[in-house]
Amino acid sequence: MKRFSVAAVSFALAACVGAGGPRGQLKPVANPSAVVAAELAFARLAQDKGQWAAFRATAADGAEMFVPHRVKAADWLKGRAEPAIAVKWQPHAVWSSCDGSYAVTRGNWESPNASGTFATIWQRQKNGEHKWVGDMSLTSEGPMPPPEMIAARVADCKTRPVAPIAEQPLNNGDYVPGASADGTLRWSTSVAPDGARSVTVSLWNGTAFEPVLRQLTQAAQR
Repeated sequence: MKRFSVAAVSFALAACVGAGGPRGQLKPVANPSAVVAAELAFARLAQDKGQWAAFRATAADGAEMFVPHRVKAADWLKGRAEPAIAVKWQPHAVWSSCDGSYAVTRGNWESPNASGTFATIWQRQKNGEHKWVGDMSLTSEGPMPPPEMIAARVADCKTRPVAPIAEQPLNNGDYVPGASADGTLRWSTSVAPDGARSVTVSLWNGTAFEPVLRQLTQAAQR
């Protein structure tokens, strides 16, 4: 059920790695390569240890899933039997806040009977590890053509938004907005009563918020 391209931006943005600050404190700097590494490790763990085992091991406290309605991941995953064949997925793009506190990945997923795209919201933990806080499967458009390289983009760090406003939902259902600690990455997720889901993501470009992901997925037949 895995399953959150863009204009090609060199993955050399991975050079925005935050070095340790005084006494080992983490500097608030973006590290898109670490987010992609976390997504890839998540996907490998699903194949090695089981799909739901991987979700449990990599979820942050309070993480949410969409099945298709919004649920607390810890509650929904508790005691859930593993599927015979774990879903496979790979990231295609990552968007990160300037401070690296949050990032969103998007890519393709494939199971024996279905395929599509996904969006995952990642949160950097106090120890520097990345864990997911939101995971949404998007199936209406099917899988995307794989890119030659994973696209990475970081919000502008020269200026900061004064008062970031969360994205507006694409449907009128259950709506939850979110934003990075520095306000340079923002998103919203919503679920209609019939299970249709929407996700929107915008990145601060120095003067305004630029939409980078905006998708409505109709209720799927599963």
